[in-house]
Amino acid sequence: MTRSNLIRGLNKGHPTTPIPKAQRPSQRKGIQSTKTKFVRSVIREVAGFSAYERRVMELLRNSKDKKARKLTKKRLGTLLRSKRKLEELSNIIQESRRAAH
Repeated sequence: MTRSNLIRGLNKGHPTTPIPKAQRPSQRKGIQSTKTKFVRSVIREVAGFSAYERRVMELLRNSKDKKARKLTKKRLGTLLRSKRKLEELSNIIQESRRAAH
């Protein structure tokens, strides 16, 4: 809000130019950088999938979604992590289907 050089009121005070605040590291937390994304993709390419991830992908292909969700929750600890992992693996399955056709 711009100040109006008035003594009283909502816009009281000397007119100034607002200084934009820098973003705190805590507000950046969780945002994936391009370097991190690249490194993780290389690791995935080299190491492949873990045993439980292969099993979950098989369950997703056979449309056993609830079983897959329960398995990932058991392995990862929380439902939110489980949902993210299922989303990631289902995207990988879709990409492989697109590549096959």
